[in-house]
Amino acid sequence: MNTALILIDIQNDYFPKGRMTLDGAPEAAANAARLLEAARSSGLPICHIQHISTRKSAAFFLPGTEGMQINAAVAPAAGEPVILKHYPNSFRETSLPSFLRGRDIKRLIIVGMMSNMCVDATVRAAFDMGYESIVAHDACAARALKLGEREVSAQDVHVSFMAALGSVCARVVSTDEILAELAG
Repeated sequence: MNTALILIDIQNDYFPKGRMTLDGAPEAAANAARLLEAARSSGLPICHIQHISTRKSAAFFLPGTEGMQINAAVAPAAGEPVILKHYPNSFRETSLPSFLRGRDIKRLIIVGMMSNMCVDATVRAAFDMGYESIVAHDACAARALKLGEREVSAQDVHVSFMAALGSVCARVVSTDEILAELAG
């Protein structure tokens, strides 16, 4: 099956000292880097997604800042496309659909940040569009959330979203499981 690796928003603002630090971002990026290396070695199409904020009230991924840059752990190699987006869904008003159609891609391996926002929106859109998606849960990261007086830990946010995606929209597995599948 024609498979592509999609790396969503693994950008500096999500890392320590960034404007929107996520719990576990360095560890998630390290796993994403392992999948990136495997994809490069096996010749899989690779697509980096980079969010650039355009809303006036945006606090991170601001144009021209270091924070909007793709993190060095998964820096694009020469010739690897970087698709810019301005919404959580990586398909919305981007060239991602034409990138995938042009390569007859049917299956997506998805990694990235934030589990509860851009990863979730992209995986759900991919499902709606008929793609088979595999999400590497340990190559994604989230942050704690609060609703009223209730606080939800980053780990609980992440696990909840991965479980929800895994119930219908995607196969959610570890990086090691995907690497074993690619090697086999």
